[in-house]
Amino acid sequence: MDIMNIADVSEILSTLKNEKKVFITGVTGQDGSHMVDYLLKNTDCMIFGGARRLSIKNHENLKHLSNEPRFKLVNFDLSDSHSINKILETIVPDYFINLAAQTFVGSSWDFPSQTWECNTTAVIHILEAIKLYNPECRFYNAGSSEEYGNVQYIPQDENHPSKPRSPYGASKSAARQLVKVYRESYNLYAIQGLLFNHEGTRRGEEFVTRKITKGIARIKKSIENHETFDPIELGNVDAQRDWSDAEDFVDGIWKMLNQEIYNENFTSYRPFPSSELKEYVLSSNETHTIREFVEKAFKVADINGKWHGERVNAEFSISKEDKEKYDVKSSTLVKINPKFYRPAEVDLLLGDSTLARRELKWFPKVSFEKLIEKMVLNDLNER
Repeated sequence: MDIMNIADVSEILSTLKNEKKVFITGVTGQDGSHMVDYLLKNTDCMIFGGARRLSIKNHENLKHLSNEPRFKLVNFDLSDSHSINKILETIVPDYFINLAAQTFVGSSWDFPSQTWECNTTAVIHILEAIKLYNPECRFYNAGSSEEYGNVQYIPQDENHPSKPRSPYGASKSAARQLVKVYRESYNLYAIQGLLFNHEGTRRGEEFVTRKITKGIARIKKSIENHETFDPIELGNVDAQRDWSDAEDFVDGIWKMLNQEIYNENFTSYRPFPSSELKEYVLSSNETHTIREFVEKAFKVADINGKWHGERVNAEFSISKEDKEKYDVKSSTLVKINPKFYRPAEVDLLLGDSTLARRELKWFPKVSFEKLIEKMVLNDLNER
């Protein structure tokens, strides 16, 4: 998909009538690409996606939109305040949805400054640009359950204090405070949702869920070819997470951005008192260990295994029956590598999305089991 320069957008804007304009960052990633799909299906908006022009394209998640007239990819750099200003000044979007970030928690210890610049400083530039060029624009910034960190109570709701245990969590927590300050200071429609873990077939391969499902596809192929295979290497498999399908969450994001439509308690449209806006938790309200994810994912691929040992000595090995059935050359499916442990672990995250379900009428549609099945089958089919 070609990336257009911001100077060339004017011609497109001149053809629009009353269509709302949405600008989305992070469109080449999981959440951003699903957000585009959702808006194309459920709205009449003209959608602009921001992406840097790179020597190697990373547009795999957008290839199905190459001939979509309501979606245009625009050259954009989140780290450049001038680029942000030009977008707000030229497109004058009705909605600015910031889903771009340094999202890999593990890397935030290796690149703390870059994580802060991308996840926090960039939010200041966006908020300033909205204030200066388009104060009517509605802004959504991606928040994270990693902001909770060292949890104080279970489950975590909108009132749980921020106690991050990673540079990533700290960057998102700081961004939340900035969004709040600008919302209350300038009466902007600016919010940051609290999204628990959400996965899918477009999840990056560095994330543990996709690492597992991609690894299973590799191992399954080796088994079928009667070849030896290397096990999947993981860190803390006893960590508990609240997992949902990313496609369910983009619906919640849109409802947060249109609270006067979906929340019957919202009493005004515009101008509105910023005190009426709410930031909601989106979650499945269930928690599962990475061990459990591993077990269920291998079963989808018709491979049965059993855990042996604890913590760094834990291993997930193929069952005796399946070893004989497939005549496998290797036994260990998953082993622990201490290098994948984080300097400070978040052991348990469990969301309480009662408020979003009650006020926004938002509900997750895909179960934990169905999510795993979808991801494994996708990677098996892509072998």
